[in-house]
Amino acid sequence: MGNVQQPDQRAVVVDKLVKRFGDFVAVDHISLTVGKGEIFCFLGPNGAGKSTTIRILCGLLAPTGGHAVVAGYDVAKESEQVKRSIGYMSQKFSLYDDLTVSENIEFFSGIYGVEKARRESRKEEILKMAGLVDRRDDATGLLTGGWKQRLALGCAILHEPPIVFLDEPTSGVDPIARRHFWDLIYEMAEHGSTVFVTTHYMEEAEYCQRLALMNRGKIVALGAPDELKGEIGSGATMEDVFVTSIERQEAEEGQ
Repeated sequence: MGNVQQPDQRAVVVDKLVKRFGDFVAVDHISLTVGKGEIFCFLGPNGAGKSTTIRILCGLLAPTGGHAVVAGYDVAKESEQVKRSIGYMSQKFSLYDDLTVSENIEFFSGIYGVEKARRESRKEEILKMAGLVDRRDDATGLLTGGWKQRLALGCAILHEPPIVFLDEPTSGVDPIARRHFWDLIYEMAEHGSTVFVTTHYMEEAEYCQRLALMNRGKIVALGAPDELKGEIGSGATMEDVFVTSIERQEAEEGQ
């Protein structure tokens, strides 16, 4: 018998990825792999390189060096195929405030190429998921941050992409809205979606299956939250992990 070819269970593969802006190195030779159906998190302070990496993986920014594959497509050579295979939610929630909730969903259905026969049922599914069934005719600009956040997520996954990138999706919303949003993330993962999240909130790292801690463009720690805390010692928090990892990085770089 010949060898049976196993399906690739890797949703995202990054190998020595680099992004420079002039003399500034925003992403410095990072490598990681994210499995299909995994909730993976980039944790780090503002300016760490998280958003730049996400934009490269979404096919929105060309890398300077290295290699990255998303949903089986090379981000440098096949960026359009990458864009069609993912959902992307930016920090600013790309919604139109002067449109109603329903109108925003209908607009993004067209942008993402949802089949016309599927659009109405898909809209109802998104309204239900976001808890906005009774607010479908409300102007989006009147929604609170938490409701806008749910709507933005719904619009990003209208075309049912296998991989969803969420860049600082909970920034600026209250803790209760943040918790409800993570419930939606878990629900997506349970249905097989790969969810890639960036955040600077330490407690959100606990919600992920695995995470990469970034600082000054480099990954300074990579693994499951409990594993990383266990390496520091009993009772360690994610903040302890982050501080220790940064101190180790600075010591290695002679700073």
